[in-house]
Amino acid sequence: MRDGTLLYGDIFRPDGGAERFPVIMNIGPYMKDKVWVPPPDLEEAPNPYMNWETANPLWRCPRGYALLRVDTRGSGKSTGKSEPSSYQEALDAYDCIEWIARWPWCNGNVGALGISYHAAFQWRVAGLQPPSLKAIMPWEGRADQYRDQAYHGGIFAMGFIARWHNTNTALHLLGKPRSYNPDSFQNDMLWNYMRNDLDSEYWRLCSARWDRIKVPVYSIGNWGGSSMHLRGNTEAYLCAASKHKKLRIHTGTHYHPFHAEEGRIDQLRWFDYWLKRMDTGIMNEPPVKLEIRTGGSLGKRYAFRFEDDWPIPRTQWTKMYLRIDRAGSEDPEAVEGALATSLPATMGKVSYPQSAPSRPGKMPRGVSFETAPMTQDTEVTGPIVLNLWVSSTGEDTDIFATVRNIDPAGSDVCEMGQQGEPLQCVTKGWLRASHRKLDPERSLPYRPYHAHDERWWLKPGEIVECQVEIWSTSMVFRKGHRLRLDISPADGVGTQHFTHFHADYNAGAETTIYSGGEKASYLLLLIIPPQ
Repeated sequence: MRDGTLLYGDIFRPDGGAERFPVIMNIGPYMKDKVWVPPPDLEEAPNPYMNWETANPLWRCPRGYALLRVDTRGSGKSTGKSEPSSYQEALDAYDCIEWIARWPWCNGNVGALGISYHAAFQWRVAGLQPPSLKAIMPWEGRADQYRDQAYHGGIFAMGFIARWHNTNTALHLLGKPRSYNPDSFQNDMLWNYMRNDLDSEYWRLCSARWDRIKVPVYSIGNWGGSSMHLRGNTEAYLCAASKHKKLRIHTGTHYHPFHAEEGRIDQLRWFDYWLKRMDTGIMNEPPVKLEIRTGGSLGKRYAFRFEDDWPIPRTQWTKMYLRIDRAGSEDPEAVEGALATSLPATMGKVSYPQSAPSRPGKMPRGVSFETAPMTQDTEVTGPIVLNLWVSSTGEDTDIFATVRNIDPAGSDVCEMGQQGEPLQCVTKGWLRASHRKLDPERSLPYRPYHAHDERWWLKPGEIVECQVEIWSTSMVFRKGHRLRLDISPADGVGTQHFTHFHADYNAGAETTIYSGGEKASYLLLLIIPPQ
């Protein structure tokens, strides 16, 4: 690297004699030498070169691509201080790209492809604009380290982060890397994340700088990734400065679609166009490709549909107002009110505790609202906003919003989660009320952008307006089904392992929600009429 640090990587090359090839590169902490054994239903067979969240050389090389996999600093075989998802890692990726592009067997064109961590690095390095980087394809990749991963609505998403950090530390210090890199993965990541609990330059340095990303981007999301990655993929399409950008959102696990033949063909067409200058027709297609969920598929994929833009131009922006009908209940199946198209004439209110009940393992429930049964199949595709008027007897409150699909029998219609599990939610959103300050320059009517740079503490009994960003989704609510909105002070159904840490700001307090009259609490839905 430019500072003399030595990183180790593997190069896989086609057997092409004097022919020159483009390169697809990755850099990550998952150990390039660690063989990934995929599940038996993966559409690519196991082989000694499979590596977690990266491209399979036995499929790529015969199609005229070389691959470069690099261990990040302080991981695997690479030396240096471990700094996961850092600005330094972006500099290293830049150096790797320019280093590989100079080899005589390389045609000088480098692309980046990979899932999750191997997607997120692409945003950072693209912002540095290495000359040889000609196209990127971030597959399910968070982009804003603060908003997408660490602090959902200002609430620390400790469940996944702590698990990820501890697991990777153990794999390095208790696994094979200990024998050749005994000081690997030594970092203060968790301490730094908790120390920097407001947005700042610390987070901006390790996040996407959209105005600097000008390379062609094919941003790939997953509707099931509604707690970390999906926001990065939709934000990329909205905000990146790239002249050429496309958006695709699919369903399935975190890794099956990447290795599916259909997914690999999309990858190949994209890179053939930008790295080999082949007319694959991919740039003649509409820029947005969406797998529209129609409900209940836990295995079979849904059909894709092309659209001209995102959000979908023919969207019918629909406010569903909260109508409060009754007092709160600890019954998890209870419904406290309705979601209606008209604002109640008079204000109603409903309260619930912010701290957990005394029974062990039982979290506070909050309140729920449902639409009337759908009179026809109704598609909701796009971002969602919950505009909520709240007060607290304390100095803060956490708002967790979960959207669910309820069938005529009253049961959840489940979708496939990131690890193949049934998922009891359509999408989620979060906001700590003290983080309700908006950035007016970045906020959009359908996507509030919170500044997260200071806390606006609540005064007991003071009623404040909070705009909760609920992450984008796609769901056709079938005739007879209901859309259910859960508002709770803690993680609800469909949380997976993306759980959150609750600080003591709101301990022992009570939250009250208001709606009606001058307090318009509503769910802004993007209803899509048929093409």
